[in-house]
Amino acid sequence: MGAGIIHPVTGRGNGETSIVWFRRDLRLHDLPALAEAAGSGNVLPCFIFDERLLGGARFVSPTRVRFMLGCLSDLRQSLQDRGSELVLRRGSPESLMVDLASACNATHVHWTRDVSPWSLWRDRRVETSLADAGIGHTAHPGAYVVDDPGSILSAKGTPYTVYSPFYKTWLEVERRELEDPPDAITTPGGIDPGELPSLEELGFEGKAAGTAFEAGETAAREAARSYLNVGLSGYAESRNSPSGGSSRLSPYIRWGCLSPLELEIKLGLRDGEGPRVFRRELAWREFYASVLGNFPEVAALEFQERYRGTLEWHSDEKLLDAWKQGRTGYPLVDAGMRELLRDGWMHNRVRMVVASFLTKDLHLDWREGEKWFMERLVDGDMASNNGGWQWVTSVGTDPAPYFQRMFNPMTQQERFDPKGEYVRRWVPELQHFSDEHLVRPWLADDEEQERCRCVIGSDYPAPIVDHAEERRLAIERYRAAAGPPAGLT
Repeated sequence: MGAGIIHPVTGRGNGETSIVWFRRDLRLHDLPALAEAAGSGNVLPCFIFDERLLGGARFVSPTRVRFMLGCLSDLRQSLQDRGSELVLRRGSPESLMVDLASACNATHVHWTRDVSPWSLWRDRRVETSLADAGIGHTAHPGAYVVDDPGSILSAKGTPYTVYSPFYKTWLEVERRELEDPPDAITTPGGIDPGELPSLEELGFEGKAAGTAFEAGETAAREAARSYLNVGLSGYAESRNSPSGGSSRLSPYIRWGCLSPLELEIKLGLRDGEGPRVFRRELAWREFYASVLGNFPEVAALEFQERYRGTLEWHSDEKLLDAWKQGRTGYPLVDAGMRELLRDGWMHNRVRMVVASFLTKDLHLDWREGEKWFMERLVDGDMASNNGGWQWVTSVGTDPAPYFQRMFNPMTQQERFDPKGEYVRRWVPELQHFSDEHLVRPWLADDEEQERCRCVIGSDYPAPIVDHAEERRLAIERYRAAAGPPAGLT
């Protein structure tokens, strides 16, 4: 859909008035909710700071809130450039939406669909309030490449529980057409837009991690343009390198600053293996959204019922804290956890390594790791984070047996950070060790440790567990919970 109706902001313009309720779709390009509203008449764009998410949410994250505020600032400026405004409110959407509709005589509210159980619960409450007030509503696609990942079913009419067949069917799903951003947006006058609050005003003073990402759609589109033109061609070969193989677009996709569909279409304009592999990563996100939407119980429970209540997780606050703070004595694990602490992000390969270490070396509950990631990650997405943790823990949709999902942090470092660029950056205590001893610094003799100005056990911790021994114990634990898988010797 092309440009919206062009009128000055003063007055109410022509046609009906609709509200566009922004949530985690903080962009103007390819946003069906905005395109339909702008094509029908006047538009009141709004965002509501839901007190339930700010104060008592299961996965509240100061880091994500700070990034979100930056995205909202950019969105407000983009709307102002088009003669509109972003109206900000704080409170309950089910009551505030009706109040806003009454204030501007809106007859309809548009928003982008979400899949998390909490989002669906919230939306049902808003829908009821709007219906009681005689106001229409439409939930649009736009968060995923396909309109509704959860509606992708097997030939038997059941949701997919394995990625590969889901991906094959996903490729065949018809895509909608891209929506152009409105050139101008007519917004009713007389509505107080409200001030964009600070992180401190929202109750998060001094609690957010730093981030290496500039927030907002403007920065997102520039980052995507740069990556598609420069980094994408080598993605298939470099994507597992923690020192620069990632696109680093995940925060923008999570907050809807980029349209996944637009990304996929632009991938199709490029040749080579890189675009194909990148498309598979987009599909992984949609697969996990489908799993969460069709099996909402996985938000709290293992997907595989045989592991519910049968895996005996250890409880050890000292080990958990060492993992969180990057003080395990395993350099690749510690590098990843320190990157998470400082930047609110971590390379996907390293995410798998640190998750395996928590669950299969320390034998701590995967839900502890899921929670920590959601608290710290700027791109924390409930469906993808939950799916990833269950995949690594071998309790989710992954059909591979548990003994094939035990990542050795040392061999992973040797394979994916052979020159130690990533580890030396995030664990500077070890920067003077040779490549040989950087993987296992505890094996360096006293003379080398002194020369490197890093005494293991003092300046950097010795390993808090023995990986080989803990791997053996993990196999025993999983075998006891589910029985030995075929082929285990």
